[in-house]
Amino acid sequence: MPDPAIGPASTGHLPAERTLADHLRRRRRAALAGHRGDRDEARALLLDDDPGVRAIALGALVRLEAISPSELLAAAADPDAGVRRRAADEAARALLDDASVTAALLELLEDDDATVAETAAFALGERPAGDGPVVARLATMATDHPDALCREAAVAALGAVGDASGLPAILAATRDKATVRRRAVIALAPFDGAEVDAALARALEDRDWQVRQAAEDLTA
Repeated sequence: MPDPAIGPASTGHLPAERTLADHLRRRRRAALAGHRGDRDEARALLLDDDPGVRAIALGALVRLEAISPSELLAAAADPDAGVRRRAADEAARALLDDASVTAALLELLEDDDATVAETAAFALGERPAGDGPVVARLATMATDHPDALCREAAVAALGAVGDASGLPAILAATRDKATVRRRAVIALAPFDGAEVDAALARALEDRDWQVRQAAEDLTA
């Protein structure tokens, strides 16, 4: 059974010159650094050749509220998708109200790995209220991305941001596949108006019971 202290596996391959046991030890060191307050250890392990170690070290620095924008940006540009995904996830938690971090997340919306793009969308919805470019890019993902999970994440982020310019994309998503429709109905919560009322009325008659339930919760 995997040790929870070492975190999720990376998508990359382990460097061949080390044994698996050594990789596990280094991942444990990175995790413990975050619990012991060892910023220097965590920062040093950001440069490890094992992407799993780098990802855990990144999380350790965020846990210690010691991550810098430049370190988060470097992780967002990492060659390993697992590290990029962790960077996006940690950006949602890091106390960094920095435009460069937002810009990096916008770039990750275009990542070739759909799980990275999905996590970036989630992070943009969790950070301080988005501006016009953020809403516009999320709206494009919500309507055009080929991966349904990415569309769903973008719709959720638009609902979290609550900017009126994102409403057309949310309304369009109420006609997407069932998982996206459910998320879109929930994302309508901050909005009102005739179009919203019509979308909710239609959702009350949806063939998917979870879509109907979400609409009932909003209209009760």
